[in-house]
Amino acid sequence: MHVAGRMGPHNQCYDLPGSPDLRQWAQRKDSDVRVLVVEDEQLLADAVATGLRREAMAVDVVYDGAAALERIGVNDYDVVVLDRDLPLIHGDDVCRKIVELGMPTRVLMLTASGDVSDRVEGLELGADDYLPKPFAFTELTARVRALGRRTTVPLPPVLERSGIKLDPNRREVFRDGKEIQLAPKEFAVLEVLMRSEGAVVSAEQLLEKAWDENTDPFTNVVRVTVMTLRRKLGEPPVIVTVPGSGYRI
Repeated sequence: MHVAGRMGPHNQCYDLPGSPDLRQWAQRKDSDVRVLVVEDEQLLADAVATGLRREAMAVDVVYDGAAALERIGVNDYDVVVLDRDLPLIHGDDVCRKIVELGMPTRVLMLTASGDVSDRVEGLELGADDYLPKPFAFTELTARVRALGRRTTVPLPPVLERSGIKLDPNRREVFRDGKEIQLAPKEFAVLEVLMRSEGAVVSAEQLLEKAWDENTDPFTNVVRVTVMTLRRKLGEPPVIVTVPGSGYRI
């Protein structure tokens, strides 16, 4: 069912975060995908980023192709949501650069044109997926999540370790059969730790996967989140602190 959304460029209607239906939908799902949104329509870009952050994704936003290439050179992104018509450097050239660098980053290309020839051309440039405007936010999120899965080693859809069962799609966590209610960042941190399958994950890695680049690298937000996560998961503790290295389950 289409949900009425905000008006975009040329009076196009986008199904974006803000409606009650979407808020309820967003609370049911989650991910630890890191995303770069590249879109010159700032209101649209910021709305998309806000919606993806509600999914506990770490999201950065830029508004032109030059800034996109700069961020891609600095940060590791799982998915780039890339508008094709960008100022300074065209979206096609940004996509070509990602392909030339041999990066595992997946590209979801956006365009105002829905012509088949444009979609084919975008895919031939190296884009992994293509979404014409206007779009439903639920579809955008599903495509981002699907592309994010391609950048990681496949794991069972439900993660289980040390009596904890985590379902990323339903955004559900159980310990010894009892459901645990977690905030989005707590869920994201737990998912990263579960996916590491017992390996140590540094605070820097957690910060990179669960928060965006605007987060102060010297913040204690990771320590505080792990502390509240431990409390909610209960006894006996399952998250171990490895001094000087990070955390593991």
